[in-house]
Amino acid sequence: MLSRRTRRLAYGVIAVSLLFLLDGCYYMQAIRGQMDLMSRRRPVTEVISDEDSSAELKTKLEMLRDARQFSIDELQLPDNDSYRSYADLERDFVVWNVFAAPEFSLEPRRWCYPVAGCVAYRGYFAEAAAEKQAQKLQDKGFDVVVGGVPAYSTLGKFADPLLNTMMRWSDVELVATLFHELAHQKLYIKGDTGFNESFATAVSDIGMERWLAAQGEQNQLQDREDERLERRAGMALIESAKTKLQQLYSSELEATEMRDRKREILEKLQADLAVSAGDAFSGGMNNARLASLGLYEGRVDAFRAIFRQCEQQLTCFYQQTAVLADDSMDERNAKLNALDETETIAP
Repeated sequence: MLSRRTRRLAYGVIAVSLLFLLDGCYYMQAIRGQMDLMSRRRPVTEVISDEDSSAELKTKLEMLRDARQFSIDELQLPDNDSYRSYADLERDFVVWNVFAAPEFSLEPRRWCYPVAGCVAYRGYFAEAAAEKQAQKLQDKGFDVVVGGVPAYSTLGKFADPLLNTMMRWSDVELVATLFHELAHQKLYIKGDTGFNESFATAVSDIGMERWLAAQGEQNQLQDREDERLERRAGMALIESAKTKLQQLYSSELEATEMRDRKREILEKLQADLAVSAGDAFSGGMNNARLASLGLYEGRVDAFRAIFRQCEQQLTCFYQQTAVLADDSMDERNAKLNALDETETIAP
């Protein structure tokens, strides 16, 4: 009889073979990148006890070890081997994501994968490969944005490690990201990036409110709430601009005039964001950037409404979101839209 380890390796070889048949070049870089990442893992306890580890790294890992246990005890997030190891990738980001949307549409380009389903981005373990893909899409007329990602989740398929790419963040950002990535393992719907990312962001927000309160960090709790309200104001401006763009794109204007009007709307949006949201939405705006922002934060208010209706009970919150996951995408979006309106008018 094959050992458990041997069976896992055999299944891995089969999975690799299937992926290669689907899209050789892309999947091979993904496989190599993932294998390199996993080979660099060391148990957190080992890194903390290593005399060669910096004092700063030890302090952050000790905090994250405590936050990992908090995620289980207080947030009902998965109790598994994820984020109990550390890997130094010797680079600034773990992957670079490419987002794309047509010149006159806010509907993001989608790519489909065997495990994650269809998502609105394509990730590369090398920046040069991401930029190459971005250029190909730009040459086809797409609006494109490339973003470095310091952390990501394999949805529990592997024991994801903490990464050096995360360690330059503040303590608050580190713990928030830990909760966000674990939330993907709690609930994930294949093919619905907007739901998945907004759900994880909402869980992260809820988790941070509880974590900071437990740590007695009331000042940071208020700072985080101020940041949340600032980003919410920014998202309101973004949604208004998206509505104007959608109306523009459905009009009968000539392409040249539509392009000029699009530029005016985006320039005004950037100016308004600089005044109302500070650095929260810095950087250029195009259809791809707007689509990516909507994925990560577009439904957060709806999830907060569910949490409020559940009287801030996480068991109820997870049950209600799981019910949404069983709906069709159209049904789910309709319910989330209604919840968005409820949260908007809530005191």
